[in-house]
Amino acid sequence: MESPDLHPLQLPTRDEDWLGWVTERARHGLSTAGAGVAALKEAPAGDETILQLWNDVQIALGDVFALSSLMSVVHPDAAVMEAGERFQIDARSFSTDLHLDADVFARLSSLADAPLEAGARRVLDDALRDFRRAGVDREEQTRERVRELSRRESELSQAFARNIRDGRRTTRVPEAALEGLPEDYRADHPTVDGMVEISTEYPDTLPFLTHGRDPDQRRRVAHAFHNLAWPENDAVLAELLDVREEKATLLGYADWPSYDAEVKMIAEGRRIPEFIDELAGAAEEAAQREIEQLREQARAEGEDVVDFSNWRHHAEAVKRERFGVDAQELRRYFDAAKVRQGLLDVTGRLFGLDYEPVEAPTWHPEVASYDVRLVDNRQLLGRIHLDLHPRPRKYNHAAQFTLVQGVLGRQLPEGVLVCNFSRGLMELDHVVTLFHEFGHLMHHVLAGRHEWVRFSGVATEWDFVEAPSQMLEEWAWDPGVLRSFATDAQGEPIPEDLVRRMRAADEFGKGFLTRTQTAYAAVSYWFHQERPADLTDRLGELFKHYSFVGLVPDTHFHTGFGHLDDYGSAYYTYAWSLVIAKDLFSAFDREQLFAPEVAHRYRDTVLVPGGSRDAADLVTDFLGRPYDNRAYAAWLAAAPADAEEAR
Repeated sequence: MESPDLHPLQLPTRDEDWLGWVTERARHGLSTAGAGVAALKEAPAGDETILQLWNDVQIALGDVFALSSLMSVVHPDAAVMEAGERFQIDARSFSTDLHLDADVFARLSSLADAPLEAGARRVLDDALRDFRRAGVDREEQTRERVRELSRRESELSQAFARNIRDGRRTTRVPEAALEGLPEDYRADHPTVDGMVEISTEYPDTLPFLTHGRDPDQRRRVAHAFHNLAWPENDAVLAELLDVREEKATLLGYADWPSYDAEVKMIAEGRRIPEFIDELAGAAEEAAQREIEQLREQARAEGEDVVDFSNWRHHAEAVKRERFGVDAQELRRYFDAAKVRQGLLDVTGRLFGLDYEPVEAPTWHPEVASYDVRLVDNRQLLGRIHLDLHPRPRKYNHAAQFTLVQGVLGRQLPEGVLVCNFSRGLMELDHVVTLFHEFGHLMHHVLAGRHEWVRFSGVATEWDFVEAPSQMLEEWAWDPGVLRSFATDAQGEPIPEDLVRRMRAADEFGKGFLTRTQTAYAAVSYWFHQERPADLTDRLGELFKHYSFVGLVPDTHFHTGFGHLDDYGSAYYTYAWSLVIAKDLFSAFDREQLFAPEVAHRYRDTVLVPGGSRDAADLVTDFLGRPYDNRAYAAWLAAAPADAEEAR
């Protein structure tokens, strides 16, 4: 049970106080971490307090990372954003220097033969591994070069993300180009001198590419969207790839993917392209079948190719004709406020949680905050913040960020959902994305009560991280679940027949979209493995080999592909996690999705442990066997039902 005086973080109540508060909190965290390192070095060799001091350092440093990462992408004040970026660099530099500190390594190594409990042993082994991966046991010249490379990598990573964040573009299109777009979309895009501006923000671009009927204007909007951060990020990425490669080889690894894969479930870099090709082969038949239908639809509308400017538009046409599903018909059931409350109701029922709305100050008036409690005993588990709508310079994807790491008896976990959904009616795929990202938030809060901060929250291997979130998407497709919150303006719930057809329609595309995922994963891997001289040319080659959807001519997708920074060579992890997610879901009864026995067992055996055990062991505990790919293979191989079959 948490201490009764443990409270969520107190955020500033006035806008003008944020810069000072962020600065003070970050500096205090770095100072506390520094004092902890000094105390650790003074501790007697072999004394178990060394590991407790190490934990203290990681808590203080982790909180600086969390605060700076979040503020650098969400705060409306440019000065606060820039402060977040500076403290992120400072925290990374601190971490780099720490893991190259031979004295700290020696103190931790002195516990190698100590009789430690299992959790402490795992923390120690992971720490010693991380020190070796940082190069602490290399000669001084190598350590110094690794330090330089790590700092440069941090600078380049930040520049890559900043260029994407600040690279927002707009395309002016004729008012007639809005034909086919929903009424609320048209209302949000006023006409000036007969022209309308479409930005590269997701809620602007994706509906336009889906519903817009003018192929020339779709192509112009897609051209801007897929040139985000071009040309700035081309040079940034090229140098980032070189820096990572040099760092990995200096540390004794064959290449960056080998270094990157060592701490993941896949374990070996050479397995990444093998997995990508296995997945591409498994999706081949379905992808060929689906893409031919898209090509037929494109030809019927006078287009001779299927690429990133039109595949969404033609896929919607196929879904209307084959499955009787119209995306615009669906939108009227997905009012953003109702969806948000429905999500809370569904996950609360599933995991035995209660969300209490709190009037807490945050960085923006649209952020909604909730305290999360266990229903059984009213225990306060943590606090969540939902920042769901777009604004200038805000992070332009969807992700969960940490505000506070949970540590048993010391601090409550706080997580933030950062998304860019419309404020009115939502697209169906955005509803599914919201469920997905909320899965990360639940993982963060439910795994926030460990003594060792190393185990707190979403601390599993990177290629398992997405699995719990991918599994939670299944609840966004269930007719009974959707009817509990998806209602139109008159309060009528979405028809079950429509939900079944929606699901069948969603199954259309899993083949060619899986192939698109393999293209992304191949770019992620081969860019790092080869470091091609011309990134755009190699991008085109990889997409031609893997993707059934073509790139828009004269575009440079890689410069706006933010995951090349944070996922490195490991974008394959989305697909790897999905294999596990399908197997996890096989333990649930589709007719009783809220059955508490299995839902709470999943909560307690997979989510609550955080990073305290290997992901494969957590899954085995839940399933009663090691995971396999049978559920995924069956899903991928199954052809979607037609409209009449889905009724």
